Amino acid sequence: MAEFGNLPTIEPVVEKLDGKTVVTLGTVHFTEGNAAVRAALEDADVVELRETFAQRYLGCGMPAGKRLEIHGVPGNDMACYMDGGEIEVFGNAQDQVANTMNDGDIVIHGRVGDAAGYGMRGGRILVRDGCGWRVGIHMKQYGDKAPAIVIGGDAGSFLGEYMAGGVIVLMGTAGPYLATGMHGGVIYLKHVLDERDIPAGLVQEPVDEHDCRVLARLLGEYNEKFAEEIGGPVDATGEGFFRLRPANSRPYASMYAN
Repeated sequence: MAEFGNLPTIEPVVEKLDGKTVVTLGTVHFTEGNAAVRAALEDADVVELRETFAQRYLGCGMPAGKRLEIHGVPGNDMACYMDGGEIEVFGNAQDQVANTMNDGDIVIHGRVGDAAGYGMRGGRILVRDGCGWRVGIHMKQYGDKAPAIVIGGDAGSFLGEYMAGGVIVLMGTAGPYLATGMHGGVIYLKHVLDERDIPAGLVQEPVDEHDCRVLARLLGEYNEKFAEEIGGPVDATGEGFFRLRPANSRPYASMYAN
């Protein structure tokens, strides 16, 4: 145990258990914790984290072929800039999950905090329960590369704020200011909005066959991960969903000078 002044510094514990690399973080500082996790990922493709207590930046920049299995609550910016890796969290996650993530898969067996998927450019986030504020803010897509977020519960305010591309599926109810400034992508809603709550420049309409295919795939993936935990699968047909989308490619053109 290293010393810092008069206070002991807790070290992460790295060991092999049943053939798997396990890193026990406890209350170790996120700097030392991430150093241990990165070193473990150099030697193993799958690393299990135990006793995770809000360490930030776990999985930051993690490439394809690497996987973290996190027990506990990871801190802010988990999976930021991730580039193809996989993370599964057996609990809740804090804020800014998948900040500017390029690609990869994230599964959260609980709730996620604010600003998940900020500037997300690709990949997928499956959240069993609800989410905080400003989830999906500035999400974008290019060509066939489109990010997706599936939320099993309710969402806080400003879901899909300034959204420029990709897909959000919300099975619970949306908080205030849904899709403020949205100018691309689509939000699928299980609960129809009152006409007064549809932001100017956006259109709410029933889903079509293409939308149902998208929903069948994403909700099917949600069921694969969470059906047993929530007491059974959700209806993955897409029936009863509505889509919220920009009315055109420049929904706010009238707000700017020609």
